[in-house]
Amino acid sequence: MGGYKEAARKAFPYTIPVLTGYLFIGIAFGVMYAEKGYSFFWAVLMSLLVYAGSGQYLAVNFFVPGISFLHVIFMTLMVNIRHIFYGISLLEKFNNMGKKRWYMIFGLTDETYSLLCTTKIPEDVDEEKFLFAISIMNQSYWVLGSFLGAVAGMVLPFNSEGIDFAMTALFVVIFVEQWMDRKNRIPELLGVAAALLCLSVFGADRFVLPAMLCIVAVLFVGRKKLEGSVSDRCR
Repeated sequence: MGGYKEAARKAFPYTIPVLTGYLFIGIAFGVMYAEKGYSFFWAVLMSLLVYAGSGQYLAVNFFVPGISFLHVIFMTLMVNIRHIFYGISLLEKFNNMGKKRWYMIFGLTDETYSLLCTTKIPEDVDEEKFLFAISIMNQSYWVLGSFLGAVAGMVLPFNSEGIDFAMTALFVVIFVEQWMDRKNRIPELLGVAAALLCLSVFGADRFVLPAMLCIVAVLFVGRKKLEGSVSDRCR
């Protein structure tokens, strides 16, 4: 483990924004999970083994009668399909990390991806250990938040109505941050245009899935033009 302690010490300041965000949305997830009658143990276990952020919020509603296994698979895939594009832009970097690449792939959340792509590696720290430290610390924040929220939800009376908006608010913050930080804003504009188009066609209750399919289709068709700017950002 030589050098990991120093890498973690240098990486921690960069993860503080994720720490504050993950604690709050992790707590929100834990409260929602506890409200369904589940022990805090299961909330923590899900955050350890699934670690899917918005996918976990979605999964809270899967534990009810009438939800088919195929529906669970399809909705989870569509919610997290954006990670395909994250992974493509980081293939070269992860391939050089040996066995650690398997955890790096597993721990690739929106916030971790943003840090891996934008953080300047300190000169006196090994790059692989630095990036690994960022990923594992980010997950630890999410697990801690889930634990605190689930325990609080079990022992304190909570009205969790509207608490699931915490994840939506986080995505809005990420979107604004990426918008301000990038010169090429075509992917963001495509996403907004697709969402607005599907909202007008399908309505507020049914537009999410068509919008995501539309975005994925457009990105696949135009990936050659977009890959350059995204890949350069993550090298």
